Amino acid sequence: MTEQFPLLPLRDIVVFPGMVVPLFVGREKSVAALEAAMDASKDIFLLAQLDPSTDDPEGTDLYDTGVVAQVLQLLKLPDGTVRVLVEGTHRARLSELTTRDGYVMADVELIEPETVAGSEVTALMRQVVEQFSEYAKLNKKMSDDGDKSSGDLSDVDDAGQLADTIAAALSAKVSDKQALLTEPSPLKRLELVMAFMEGELSVLQVERKIRGRVKRQMEKTQREYYLNEQLKAIQSELGGGDGDDLDEIAELTEKIEKTKLSKDAKEKATAELKKLKGMQPMSAEATVVRNYLDVLLGLPWGKKSRVKKDIAKAQEVLDADHYGLEKVKDRIIEYLAVQARTNKLKGPILCLVGPPGVGKTSLGKSIAKATGREFVRQSLGGVRDEAEIRGHRRTYIGSMPGKIVNNLKKAGTSNPLFLLDEIDKLGQDFRGDPASALLEVLDPEQNDKFQDHYLELDLDLSDIMFVTTANSLNLPQPLLDRMEIIRLEGYTEDEKVEIAKRHLLPKQIKEHGLKDGEFELTEKGLRDLIRYYTREAGVRTLEREIARLCRKSLRKILEKEASSVSITPENLGDFAGVRKFKHGTSEEEAQIGAVTGLAWTSVGGELLTIESVTTPGKGEIKTTGKLGEVMTESVAAAFSFVKSRAPAYGIKPSLFQRRNVHIHLPEGAVPKDGPSAGIGMVTSIVSTLSGAHVRPDVAMTGEVTLRGRVLAIGGLKEKLLAALRGGIKTVLIPEENVKDLAEIPDNVKDGLDIVPVAHVDEVLERALTDMPTPIEWSEADDLASQPGAQAGEGSTGSGAATAH
Repeated sequence: MTEQFPLLPLRDIVVFPGMVVPLFVGREKSVAALEAAMDASKDIFLLAQLDPSTDDPEGTDLYDTGVVAQVLQLLKLPDGTVRVLVEGTHRARLSELTTRDGYVMADVELIEPETVAGSEVTALMRQVVEQFSEYAKLNKKMSDDGDKSSGDLSDVDDAGQLADTIAAALSAKVSDKQALLTEPSPLKRLELVMAFMEGELSVLQVERKIRGRVKRQMEKTQREYYLNEQLKAIQSELGGGDGDDLDEIAELTEKIEKTKLSKDAKEKATAELKKLKGMQPMSAEATVVRNYLDVLLGLPWGKKSRVKKDIAKAQEVLDADHYGLEKVKDRIIEYLAVQARTNKLKGPILCLVGPPGVGKTSLGKSIAKATGREFVRQSLGGVRDEAEIRGHRRTYIGSMPGKIVNNLKKAGTSNPLFLLDEIDKLGQDFRGDPASALLEVLDPEQNDKFQDHYLELDLDLSDIMFVTTANSLNLPQPLLDRMEIIRLEGYTEDEKVEIAKRHLLPKQIKEHGLKDGEFELTEKGLRDLIRYYTREAGVRTLEREIARLCRKSLRKILEKEASSVSITPENLGDFAGVRKFKHGTSEEEAQIGAVTGLAWTSVGGELLTIESVTTPGKGEIKTTGKLGEVMTESVAAAFSFVKSRAPAYGIKPSLFQRRNVHIHLPEGAVPKDGPSAGIGMVTSIVSTLSGAHVRPDVAMTGEVTLRGRVLAIGGLKEKLLAALRGGIKTVLIPEENVKDLAEIPDNVKDGLDIVPVAHVDEVLERALTDMPTPIEWSEADDLASQPGAQAGEGSTGSGAATAH
């Protein structure tokens, strides 16, 4: 049987027979359909849309099964929409849609309701009612009237009506409800309703458990808050405080939870906090525990700075900050390359050794900058107490952690660059040996479990890049063994000129507020400043001298004496004062007994004149000039060698019985030591006794043995620089030192004639203007003279001015 009703499409809702629903209607066609229904039998066909977003649905946009409903009430609202109350009466299937006067008319076939009975149906109905009662209790939206609903349903006898009533009350998707509406069999509809409720019940039960858990947690939190407030009030009354201590404990608890502590550290922190809770806030013990927790939680647990791995960029940074020092930079870049590949720094600790002012500390800063690490510096000069490294135990009043832990806390990351400055200045007394305490810190195999006496926990220092600096290698052997020594020699004059131009001059001009064009120091003026006003391996004094020139120039400008100042060699004395040093020069003419030697000092190389004369006596040798023990022995060895080879050098052995030899090294107030002036001593003695002149443009360095062999020396670079500065043309060096010439700058090698020698005879051929003629001499002539070499050699040494 087909009937016609005005069509009202529905969004997001399915209406079942027997269901009373309020609807809000706003579309023009829908309002027109309602008006047409009101004019007729008040019946209207309600049909759900497949897509709720469609504004003007057609046949394909609608489900095929809906419900015929009666309009109970219609109310037009001020905004143009209509509120309507409808009640579903019959199921109906859509046949055809036709458009009339602004609304849609639907041809529908009414579906007669089926009636079922029997014990199975009754049992199913009871089970559905019970399940719906449980569903209503768990569903918050239905909990208020759940008992009432389940009570009303127990009176329903018809299975189809029961299924429709429950389906209308369920919270389900439109497609699920439409499936229930489309199903004609009441029994199947009941089964569908029951299956849907079964699924929803399991979800609702989980939700109920979660709500209960949250509620219990809330109650626990509120209870703790209430008890804490009570405790705070009690402690405030007892101690006269304001209850801030509980806030502090809460803050410490939060910190312990948030900080990525190691397992042992977390257990220790939790135990200490538990102790703190049971103490009186004003007690001394509470202060100790509080301080301990502050230190422990202040350490950078798990915090690391991102290490840069760009080697080219690191090279740029090092080159921009420091001129020269290529060997040092190469070694640092090699370390960074290994670290970039392995992501783990494991290896010897770098120890930068060199004279003051060559840039050891600033090089450490540059390494930190190049690698992206935080920079931490700790000066060890004068440190005498082991506790400075490892900390004090907490049993002592005023105990503190060591410098390692303190600086790690200051750095804020667990992988900084840690510079241990002046490690050679460590002291030692009855309080312990800090150098020995550093053995654990600087050992990559041990420092992943470093124990500070204050913390009493294993601390991982393996991610830290340790760099140490020292002026000398006067260190305990075990400590030296743990470090890789990188030497920073003093700068050459050319290097100092470049450093001054690139770094020192711009820095001082900026610091003194001089504008562009107001101050100029010419290169020749700068070289004279370096030669005659500074004598150092580094550039600190040079920077102070440049600062003095800037101050004096600025004063002249401000006093209107000049608008700009240009400093040249001619007017340098007006600004820098009287020359402080004499630039090393050689002898101008060939002399007897005067030899130019080469010395190494902590501030670079120096020319060293060796003078000798003969005086009436009994063949004794006398030395003056504040010579050290090693140099005195070197003079004795040289003298013995000359005596043994006297006839070969044109010297009558009998001369030693009548004459004494006096050897003197000028600048008597300056201590001098080392074996490297040996060949100079031999040349001076031979020249004095034979009367041969020594070439003024020849300088020499090398240790001599009793057999006349020339042994290797150290400090070759500094000695050759001194020779170049002093106008020397030829330098005699031991043959064993030829390998060291690879590290000598090309401008030095080009300016000197460097001659390797293996024996004293080669030295004398080069150094003396006229080689003495050998003479015939026998034991019959003088039994005191015994030609021939004596056994025994000295050891390789270096440095005529100071030990090296």
